Amino acid sequence: VSYVIGKDRIIFATKEDHETPSSAELVADDPDDPYEEQGLILPNGDINWNCPCLGGMASGPCGEQFKSAFSCFHYSTEEIKGSDCVDQFRAMQECMQKYPDLYPQEDENEEKEKSSKDLEAIPMEASAAKEEKGSS
Repeated sequence: VSYVIGKDRIIFATKEDHETPSSAELVADDPDDPYEEQGLILPNGDINWNCPCLGGMASGPCGEQFKSAFSCFHYSTEEIKGSDCVDQFRAMQECMQKYPDLYPQEDENEEKEKSSKDLEAIPMEASAAKEEKGSS
């Protein structure tokens, strides 16, 4: 028994199905398949919403707002690219703030503290490495 949902086919296998060898044939990947990993921009110039590079941003509760903002930016012809997309990006950010677990956002103070701690740690590690070399 199989069902087709969207572009996916769901197949339910029985115990008997597993007792006989599979007759499935592997089909070579279609280079023109828009769902294959072709990068962010498809050959026809459209955005590949399935690109792993988007980190799943195009799906989820704020997917439509993300698509709207990203599309606006991608197709923007303004002198300062995307300057005509402020409303779309604001809507996307407002949506993401409703889901902090899915879209974690570091506030600026945390980010500054984190980067200054990272900078402080570098000299410590470098000097520790020099001491180890000298003692051997």
